[in-house]
Amino acid sequence: MHMSAFMILPLAVTLVVCALALAKGDAPERFAAILVLGTTLCVALIHMLAPKETQRLLLLGMDGLLAGGFLLIALRYANFWLGGAMLLQAVQFSLHAYYLVGDLRRDYVYATVNNIDSFGVLLFILIGTILSWRRRAASGK
Repeated sequence: MHMSAFMILPLAVTLVVCALALAKGDAPERFAAILVLGTTLCVALIHMLAPKETQRLLLLGMDGLLAGGFLLIALRYANFWLGGAMLLQAVQFSLHAYYLVGDLRRDYVYATVNNIDSFGVLLFILIGTILSWRRRAASGK
């Protein structure tokens, strides 16, 4: 897999947000960060190792796994930011399903929606981390 700046920057942002969530977040933020890091690793492995004809289906499965993970965390902790992350991940799953079922080639619209959606999920995790960090700081813990 060829690594360019367009791949390194999103990966770096993902790692920074997840590291912050693991270091400063409460349990829901840490669980979400672990889910995102795990699926990010799996997606990289899919791109490197899986045959081209099965990659799209495997990526759809990873999106479903991440959305389901967010759902479980949201059911347990009921945080507002988790609902937003879960809904954005559902959009991501729908995007991949639409392109897979329609047997469409990935185009500019796909890339744009995919990237905006991924950064939106990270933004929700970052917001949740900052809120829990501030709440702990205000309570003196």
